[in-house]
Amino acid sequence: MHYPSIDPVALSIGPLQLHWYGLMYVFAFLAGWLLGRFRASRPWCSWSGGQVDDFVTWAMLGVIVGARLGYVLFYDLSAYLADPVEILRVWNGGMSFHGGLLGVVTACWLWGRRNGKTLLDMLDFVAPLVPTGLFFGRMGNFINAELWGRVTDSPLGMIFPGAGPLPRHPSQLYEAGLEGVLLFVILWIYSSRPRPRGAVAGLFGVLYAVSRIIVEFFRMPDAQLGYLFAGWVTMGQILCLPLLLAGAWLLLRAYRGDGKA
Repeated sequence: MHYPSIDPVALSIGPLQLHWYGLMYVFAFLAGWLLGRFRASRPWCSWSGGQVDDFVTWAMLGVIVGARLGYVLFYDLSAYLADPVEILRVWNGGMSFHGGLLGVVTACWLWGRRNGKTLLDMLDFVAPLVPTGLFFGRMGNFINAELWGRVTDSPLGMIFPGAGPLPRHPSQLYEAGLEGVLLFVILWIYSSRPRPRGAVAGLFGVLYAVSRIIVEFFRMPDAQLGYLFAGWVTMGQILCLPLLLAGAWLLLRAYRGDGKA
């Protein structure tokens, strides 16, 4: 298959350009907000619709600032030190999930302190909303024709512009399917009734980490980093290990009776 040529600019009005990559973030936040409002309407939920509306702004700041700074620090610090203004050009891509996650956790902690909610309560509420953002983010990567996969002879292989003449795994779509669609379905169903405190957040951590580690075997590592060890270990896999351990610990804690519903 050949990559379907997609103009990364969705709309141009004079010098103003609206990029699909930026629109994906708008779709992600809109989906998260609407789903959060729906969860808040459930009888067992302690959130109000107004609280969801207020927290969305905090979450947006946490995601954007955290994801951008995470990419700068984890993946390409030297390039951004050479051209610091590039940090502001988010439409060129370069957002780190793990940085965004740290940004959201920080936003949860700060907002929760102001509104009488514990960090685990915040994370349990937010976790099922995250996969929709992951889905749109990976679709943005696909539209930008970035973060493609390794060379393959699979019928799923796709020839990407700038990636040479050989077909490659469309790993952005694999991630959209695993981390976005599948993870959303599992978490949404699992969190549809009260669970022990920390269990929903823990399940998210485990499932995301496992999904990302698997997909990294099909995805090319960032060119400036390459493989970090043994010709196959990537930065994405390394960054997933703390998340995997934290998620497993939260699940164990929840179901050993240390977490309360």
